[in-house]
Amino acid sequence: MAVISKKKIVYPISDNLRKYLIKYGREVDIPIHYKELLRFTNSIALYDFKGNDTLWETVFYDESDRSEIHYKVKKIYALLKADGDMSVMQHLYVDRIDLCTYGNTQPFRVRIVNRINDNFDYFYIKNADASRVYGLGLEHLLSPNRIGYLVYRNTLIEEHIAGIPGEQFMKQQLYDPLLNPIRLSKEFVKFNERCFVRLLGDMHSSNFVIDVTPDFEETHYRIRSIDFDQQSYEGKKTIYLPQFFKQNNALIQLGIKHITQESMNQYQKEERALIATRLKSSPKEITDILNSMEKDVLSKESNIESLKNELAKHYKNADFLRCKNMGAILRMSLNQLIHK
Repeated sequence: MAVISKKKIVYPISDNLRKYLIKYGREVDIPIHYKELLRFTNSIALYDFKGNDTLWETVFYDESDRSEIHYKVKKIYALLKADGDMSVMQHLYVDRIDLCTYGNTQPFRVRIVNRINDNFDYFYIKNADASRVYGLGLEHLLSPNRIGYLVYRNTLIEEHIAGIPGEQFMKQQLYDPLLNPIRLSKEFVKFNERCFVRLLGDMHSSNFVIDVTPDFEETHYRIRSIDFDQQSYEGKKTIYLPQFFKQNNALIQLGIKHITQESMNQYQKEERALIATRLKSSPKEITDILNSMEKDVLSKESNIESLKNELAKHYKNADFLRCKNMGAILRMSLNQLIHK
């Protein structure tokens, strides 16, 4: 089983990463920064509709600060969702701002509501961690999912990724008679492969969601990462393979029951081919993000040594042993796809 024993180090945004973000339009001057949201005067625990503690706290601001903070938060939403078109703010209001005190970046979650039809959306304001920013960038480039995020100085803005939390799905929906176990198992194999190839770690059931899309004939599933803090950090190969987390056992057992080894090999090859296609479709941006990663410190030396040795053995490729940092290891991992 995969186990992370120590809390990950938070790495600042470097000049190299800042240049990449500016070049590709991810660095935007925002009207309010993370530290300003810490001026709240009170907070209460947030419970779900069943009365369970969500581990989030709803925060409250002085009357003198609240109007200004809510206005600036709405402007951020316009930047994130409408490329800065402030006309979208006309019918929006900030319903709630929540704080997660147990997360690495202690994010704020903002709930935005349209007063005309009560439709709502969320986005997150966080302390910027270089590992997470790289993870978001790689997800946008190498996965089937597009990601909305912005950075300014030490503040990170992220869009909400919709879906059923993996832990909740396994408890409540895994035994639904309408579930298609083969399609879900196939998606878990592909998700497992995506995480391993691009070295995204810690994908246990609390760190991904399952997006369920009914079709005219069948139901489709997409497993999406929602936590990118463990991008290219840990030294153990198993940390980058969701199949080794005990929290995912229900999905793993479903796959063992419903798909064969031959089918699994086929799905792995399909996903690697898709990632290879994405590498070829955005070569300049992927080269730039990897160049930046190779110049940055993103992990401990012991983790780098351990991971490159494990991957050299896994792929039977001694070239991994020449890698000096996590960026170089990731480049080598992706090169496996192109060469094949």
